[in-house]
Formats: sequence, C-alpha cells, structure tokens
Amino acid sequence: MIIDGKKVAQGILEDIKKQVEKLEIKPVIAVVIVGENPSSKIYVNIKNKKAIEIGMNSVVIEMPEDTAQQELEAKIDELNQSPDINAILVQMPLPKHLDAYKIIEKILPEKDVDGFHPENVGRLSIGLPPFSYSCTPKGVIRLLDEYNIDLEGKHVVVIGRSNIVGKPLSMMMLSRNATVTMAHSKTKNLPLIAKSADILISAVGSPKLVKKEWIKEDAVVIDVGISRNIEGKIVGDVDFENIKDKASFITPVPGGVGPMTIAMLLENTLNLYYLQKEKK
Repeated sequence: MIIDGKKVAQGILEDIKKQVEKLEIKPVIAVVIVGENPSSKIYVNIKNKKAIEIGMNSVVIEMPEDTAQQELEAKIDELNQSPDINAILVQMPLPKHLDAYKIIEKILPEKDVDGFHPENVGRLSIGLPPFSYSCTPKGVIRLLDEYNIDLEGKHVVVIGRSNIVGKPLSMMMLSRNATVTMAHSKTKNLPLIAKSADILISAVGSPKLVKKEWIKEDAVVIDVGISRNIEGKIVGDVDFENIKDKASFITPVPGGVGPMTIAMLLENTLNLYYLQKEKK
C-alpha cells in the first residue's frame, strides 16, 4: 500500500484551520531567513503560504547574507521577548560565517517550533515531552499511526543520523517500544542490516540508495530523503518502482513525508500558542 502523506497532511491542516477559526487572537509564526539560498526561499514561501491558508499569521524576516552573528542573535532576542510571537523558526542552512548551534540555543525552548533547542532534544532523550517534537520525525510517526502500523517490538532501522531527522526519530521510536538500529555512512554491511528491518526509514538524501535486495518481504519502507537526479527530477532515497511490490507499505517522493513536515510545523505552532496562553 502506498502511504498518501499529502492526504493525511491535508486532513491535519483542515483540523488546525477549524481550531484557528475559533480563536479571537490568531497564532503567529516568525520565520527568519538569512541570505539568498534559493531552496531556503522556496521552503519559506511554502511555509508562509500554508500558515496563511489555515488562518495563522506568518511573519517572514529576511536578513542579508552578511548579517553578523550578534545582529541575528539580537533579532532572536527581540522575537523571544515579543508577546505577539508564538513560534520562531530560523531557516537552515545559515551562511557559513554564522554559528547555527548558538542561534538554535538562543530561541526560547517554548517558542522553538522546530524542536531543535538542546532543552527540547534533552527532554525527548529522557522520555519527557518536549515543547515541540522535530517536525519531520513527528510526521513519520503520525503517518505510521494513521495507517495503523504498530511499532511495539518491531525492528526499526533508521539510515541517517542527522540532528533534524535520524536522532530524534530514533528516540521517538524507542519511546514507542520499537527496537532501533541507527545506520549511517560508516556502517558496515548496510544492505544486510537494512534487510533485517520490519520498518526501514532512510533519511540520507542519496538518490535510489535503498535497493530492492535491501528490503525483506512485507517490510514497511519510509523514504525521508529528497534530492534531484541528473535530469533535475525530485527523487527519494528508495528505488520506489522496484520496491513498491515487495513492501507492505511505502511512502512516495514527492507526496509522502514532505507534506507532513509542513503540517507538523503548523500543528507545533498551534500547540505552542495554547501553551503560552495557559501560562498567561
């Protein structure tokens, strides 16, 4: 069965829209973008458009490529202190002269819509709910739930150890009582390890890395990777056409995990809004 992330995400966004319509004061997400990275601009425009579509307010703050660390940190402080801003997102990657980790640390944990702040990551790692779960991993878990794919006792292999997807997703899987193996570029016998997975998740960004021979019969295959092939077409990590008949469930690229990431970002924004409202 092909997992339809677009359909699931649309349902979630419709639910958020209904909740937002009932609010007198609308949730506000601030998105900070530094420089002229074309991919970043596309992502920011998509996030901005979706937020407005569901009735939220979105503030896009564009800063020049040569923005100093101190200037960017001052802007984050300003957003932290503003009672009108519920969620803060700094679009990555930042220009190379900026320290991304320091910027992430600057964002208040309770306004950290991406779930990247060390406090949120730390809470996740010890089994406490963070203020926000990282959007893509949260989207993966939600898709598995929507299709009634039970994680308890299953062997989950995650290929990719990034702070954005691989690590938080592994911790979220562990909290659901899955047995998790993390694999990466230095892993030996990767095809053999992949073939032992009940649920295989690839988050590398390497076109058609995962071959049919890597998949055991009826495994669940989740493709988080996204890149462009030599023809310029958007593709995932998984050789979809050759694997789809062997897997029990599989996500396409595009239309699988991608739409869920945006939906989870806006759900996180709404959750942070409610959290801040309770504190007042």
